[in-house]
Amino acid sequence: MDLNNKTFIVTGGSSGIGKAIAQKLVGKGASVLITGRDDEKLKSVADELNCEWVLADIGTPEGVELTINAALIKLGGLNGLINNAGHGWMNKMHEYSWRDFEETYRVNVFGAAMLGQAAAKIFMEQKSGNIVNIASTAATKGFAGGSVYSSSKFALRGLTQCWQAELRPYNVRVFGVNPSEVTTAFAQSNRVERDDVENKLRGEEIAHAIVSALEMDDRGYIPELSVHATNPF
Repeated sequence: MDLNNKTFIVTGGSSGIGKAIAQKLVGKGASVLITGRDDEKLKSVADELNCEWVLADIGTPEGVELTINAALIKLGGLNGLINNAGHGWMNKMHEYSWRDFEETYRVNVFGAAMLGQAAAKIFMEQKSGNIVNIASTAATKGFAGGSVYSSSKFALRGLTQCWQAELRPYNVRVFGVNPSEVTTAFAQSNRVERDDVENKLRGEEIAHAIVSALEMDDRGYIPELSVHATNPF
């Protein structure tokens, strides 16, 4: 796929992995719309990257509709959706609450599912399109304290596999990407980005993997890709 002049939504695109993906897509000549819940941060990043933005919580039906409509208006169409926005609690089994599951699944599963559905309707009609679901290596193996987060990413991984089966006849590619630990603001209560660590993954590595997969000729796609740090110990 030649990314030049293509159009993409990147959810959670104002920091971390999402920002790195948006930056790399723009660098390839694509037009990008980023979403988030902090309007000042979104505007600042959009100005920095030369992309569009919309203030939207994709964990709500209103946020999903707002995002799709903004993409069609501001970008003039849609060639790809990057489901990157994520939320997570790391609580052990005897500590988690109903609300922990509700808040996490609302973004990681429900929002991704409904935004994917909205994009798929466009892609099925135009007989082309790309969906990238960013799950986690926690979607391939559970861990102590990961009941809420890991199970939500297992669900997203399952959605990815179902969509692949349904959308291939329409020439729509669905990629599942599983990053290992990345030094972002994820799970930081103050939402401040963690400093880069020489032997840990950055958003740039995940963005590189995604853009490289998208650039494969449209006759092929990578169903699932996991990205690990070479030596994180």
